[in-house]
Amino acid sequence: MENLAIGAPADFSLIALFLRASITVKIVMVLLVLASVWSWALIVQKLMVQTAARRDSGAFDRRFWSGDPLDDVFDRMNGRPAGAAARIFSAGMTEWRRSQTEDGGLIPGVLSRVERAMNVAIGRESDRLTRGLPFLASVGATAPFIGLFGTVWGIKTAFEGIALSQNTSLAVVAPGIAEALVATALGLLAAIPAVIMYNKLATDADRISSGHEAFADEFTTILSRQIEAE
Repeated sequence: MENLAIGAPADFSLIALFLRASITVKIVMVLLVLASVWSWALIVQKLMVQTAARRDSGAFDRRFWSGDPLDDVFDRMNGRPAGAAARIFSAGMTEWRRSQTEDGGLIPGVLSRVERAMNVAIGRESDRLTRGLPFLASVGATAPFIGLFGTVWGIKTAFEGIALSQNTSLAVVAPGIAEALVATALGLLAAIPAVIMYNKLATDADRISSGHEAFADEFTTILSRQIEAE
């Protein structure tokens, strides 16, 4: 911590507090700012992904339940399913067609293979929805402690400066304490949005994945009825 000239007005702007802080506290502040920026970038990206997933699932549900034959719905995709639900459906239909013999029959165990194919697709979509969320959880759990470390280190440096100057007036003490407390503030600034958005995004991802699983169950039920009707 740089010593302030006695009688000089103290600048308490964030930039001034950062510049006067020790190198250790500066590193802590920079890390917390980077974590906060990265968290917000991740939050915006995941919100966009989940919004697109809900929109695509709604559009596919309308096509799926339109009354058209499932083979026609699948053929209209032209091998390029758009959206998570469409990719899950495509995985199931691909296995369904592979299980059909040349004489129009079905290879035994077709339903279990269709279910496994769709479960693999559901797993991939779930990973896509939750990718990056552990980073938000880590920021929410560690940022306050990193900021507290910066504060403790800054206060230690401030008291060392007080001891060297042998001046305990508030004008000398306050700037050093203010610099140290900025680290804690930055830690909370990074952690609070990360925790809130992690909980929201994780809950929404679970809800979307549950919808995919429900669709897979409905699809296999339709195939089961079709098999029994033949």
